[in-house]
Amino acid sequence: MLGPLDDIVVLDLSRALAGPHAAQMLGDLGAKVIKVEHPEGGDESRGWGPPFVGPDHDISTYFLAANRNKESITVDLKSAEGKELIERLVRQCDVLVENFRTGVLDRLGFPVQRLHELNPRLVVLSITGFGHDGPEGGRPGYDQIAQGEAGLMSLTGPSPDEPYRVGASIADLLAGIHGAYGVVAALYERERTGRGRVVRTSLLAAVAGVHSYHGTAWTVGGKVPAAAGNHHVSIAPYGSFRCADGVLQIAAANDGQWRKVAALLGIDPGEPRYASNRERWAHREELIADMERALAAHDRGHWLARLAEVGVPAGAIRSLDEVYTWDQTRSQGLLVEVEHPVLGRIELPGPPLRFEGLEVVRHRPPPALGGDGDAVLAWLEERES
Repeated sequence: MLGPLDDIVVLDLSRALAGPHAAQMLGDLGAKVIKVEHPEGGDESRGWGPPFVGPDHDISTYFLAANRNKESITVDLKSAEGKELIERLVRQCDVLVENFRTGVLDRLGFPVQRLHELNPRLVVLSITGFGHDGPEGGRPGYDQIAQGEAGLMSLTGPSPDEPYRVGASIADLLAGIHGAYGVVAALYERERTGRGRVVRTSLLAAVAGVHSYHGTAWTVGGKVPAAAGNHHVSIAPYGSFRCADGVLQIAAANDGQWRKVAALLGIDPGEPRYASNRERWAHREELIADMERALAAHDRGHWLARLAEVGVPAGAIRSLDEVYTWDQTRSQGLLVEVEHPVLGRIELPGPPLRFEGLEVVRHRPPPALGGDGDAVLAWLEERES
């Protein structure tokens, strides 16, 4: 690997999704990531499916999604031998990632104080469900629980009476993203201070951290936002609209774009109900009905072409097979090819960042359980010598 973090070593003690995603992001940036798994079964996501693939249908595609660019070793963290190995690894690593419940790492013999005694330069990323302290700090958290508790489900769905979870495990993934950028900031700070520090985030914090204008609608405006289906809560027209053969999306985020849409659909843009965003939003149901009557005259392809001609943002709603066979997706490096020891040559969703003038030579496939034990031990002995 080549990347901005190619001199950084990450010890990944996490499992499931939030922690592994954070560590995978650091691996995508070039860090050496050593994933520590229990000898009996490893990361629990190895058993999450369907789908399962491989000759014996025992390889979880879920695990493949969060563990590229890592090496796997098996360690029993409760054994004396396992604790000794972790101590040796901590001394040689730059970052430790963990998402145990609050207090578990302490009980295993590795409180933060001990970790920094072993390696004062160590950056520790700790991801929890609801935070490491506070009245519910020790509470376990899974993605869907956090989506509900952090308010996201109240904003998602066709109406306030039908709260929906976001289809992706967005609380886990956002916690991983926030955690990774916190690690990078702490590594930068370490260059000045010579010391590492603990970076904390949680599934609750990750979701609350992206409330954005929904949050200020309440904290400043005193209004509790609610689910509004596929239409924007503040902008109109901005959402999904039916046409002759299905649905397309149109986003007219300002009056200039609205005038172009109106001209295309034969609607008077100066009509008092639609003259400004404030009026269009107040009469949104009437606006949607007027637009869909006009859109019904042609199919999606026709309207997408015409909207592109006049410069109005619009798009289809693609299934994932369409996304990953789309030339634009592939042109952005959003698929990477790896050589898996069992599956052979496979494609994985790739990292969302590209660095000008710095090309990745190759990506490592997600590892077999304990498949890199000898290599990691040899690397460790070399570092220690």
